[in-house]
Amino acid sequence: MSAAYEHTLAGPATLEGTSLHTGEKVTLTLKPALEGQGFRFRRIDLPDQPFIAADADKVQTVERATTLAEGSVKVHTVEHVISALAGMGVDNALIEMDANEPPIGDGSSRPFVELIKQAGVVPQETPRKNWEIREPIHMETGDGTIITIVPSKNFRVSVTNVGPGGRFTQYFSSDVTPELYEKEICDARTFVYYEDVKPLLDKGLIRGGSLESAVVIRDDEVLSKEPMRFENEFARHKALDLIGDLMLSGKRMLGHVIAIKPGHGPNTKMAAKLKSEYARMRSMVPEAVSIPDGESVLDINEVLKILPHRYPFLMVDRIVNCEGENKCVAIKNVTVNEPFFAGHFPGHPIMPGVLQLEAMAQVSSIVMLRKPENVGKIGYFMSATNVKWRRPVLPGDTLFIESDILKIRGSIGQTRCRCLVKGEVVSEAELKFALMDR
Repeated sequence: MSAAYEHTLAGPATLEGTSLHTGEKVTLTLKPALEGQGFRFRRIDLPDQPFIAADADKVQTVERATTLAEGSVKVHTVEHVISALAGMGVDNALIEMDANEPPIGDGSSRPFVELIKQAGVVPQETPRKNWEIREPIHMETGDGTIITIVPSKNFRVSVTNVGPGGRFTQYFSSDVTPELYEKEICDARTFVYYEDVKPLLDKGLIRGGSLESAVVIRDDEVLSKEPMRFENEFARHKALDLIGDLMLSGKRMLGHVIAIKPGHGPNTKMAAKLKSEYARMRSMVPEAVSIPDGESVLDINEVLKILPHRYPFLMVDRIVNCEGENKCVAIKNVTVNEPFFAGHFPGHPIMPGVLQLEAMAQVSSIVMLRKPENVGKIGYFMSATNVKWRRPVLPGDTLFIESDILKIRGSIGQTRCRCLVKGEVVSEAELKFALMDR
């Protein structure tokens, strides 16, 4: 399975069972969805068969499960099926149900993993956008829950479960890939403390619960139809829930999620915070041209850490998009105060074409120097071929500079570049570099 592209299901697959909280019989069908649609639920038992997006903005209640609502239409306990889809590498899926809650199965997400495997997973044509967390994102609640997300090149979860009075304190940590999710996470079952059972029943919840669908903890004793599946099964199930709840942010990410005493309430609040932080990051991208979402934005301070250039020869203001390891998009805000305008056609200021070429070279250097094996090196310009200038770049323009790596052989790298203003190509070239130690 290529992680470079979005994935959906190869076909439909259906599961029948009993829902946990309502105790109703339910039939759930997973179906393929188009690129960029994410996860959507559909209540086929209701008039007009309404949709509800798996979105943090749709979270209504979070008592013992995550409930989404669109107007008066609700779906309950969505975290296990979303967790399975995200964990197994699915980006887009339609989840149809003829009741308001998925089947609980054995309390784990294994039934949904098996359903996904039955349907099959196939790549789509749109590149997958992973949000690379570059600064810690932190949240605490008054009851001792702490969730922090720190930079990482992989998606990883580390969870500490702490029960009442410190009972069953457990720890679990793992990268999240389809292979590891199926092996280490999806089999962990939901659990409940005995003293909470009656209050939940009094609220009309867990009507479909049994020892076949959950583990019950009474004092220091575990009540279950089968032995514990893992020594730290409760922490693993908390990780399972966390993966599903955080996916309500709508973004896959590269980051290490560290959670102490997580629960659906804090998890979904962090999902909302992630959605807000992502929107704030993307707001730094000018609207002069539509740029697809990418891993992250590098501001000028991070650009300065990579490039040796300084005023007046730094031609990159910000990296606004990175697609994998081989492509970057940067911007240069061209102002009338640029030093070259004083002498380059003073009565009709135009950005020199050679400086556009230099801007392409600098972005190409960033693309190549982002690779771990090239950290600490410097790119020396060797040649430029197929250079074309198509229209003038004027004061007030925002120059978008794109660079794709064509190949790297030993210490020699080659890129294809172009500059755009308002979506129109103004210049392009193929460049060659030598990567040398500083």
